[in-house]
Amino acid sequence: MHTMLSTIGLLICSNVFMTFAWYAHLKELNNKPWLIAAMVSWGIALFEYMLQVPANRIGYTVVSVGQLKILQEVITLSVFVPFAVFYLKEPLKLDYLWAGLCLVGAVYFMFRGRFA
Repeated sequence: MHTMLSTIGLLICSNVFMTFAWYAHLKELNNKPWLIAAMVSWGIALFEYMLQVPANRIGYTVVSVGQLKILQEVITLSVFVPFAVFYLKEPLKLDYLWAGLCLVGAVYFMFRGRFA
């Protein structure tokens, strides 16, 4: 269980950096050339990788790569929605709920063998 918690914690932190790397330039650097935004995003992404790589290596000792990917997607949506709503000031849409429910189904199918 400690391994999964470490993996999840690292993936959450990784996703915060990833989300900023991918989307913060839309708000903060929208008046700068795209190359500047890409270089800043690339710098932020380095920190994301410094967390994501160990997270996946640790997680792969207890779950499959498919399970890791679905876990990553659930965490990504869980980090992205608050980021979009609170940081980018996007409206909260019901579509996020529907996407989340689809991911719940994906989690079920990827992890059902672990709970049987």
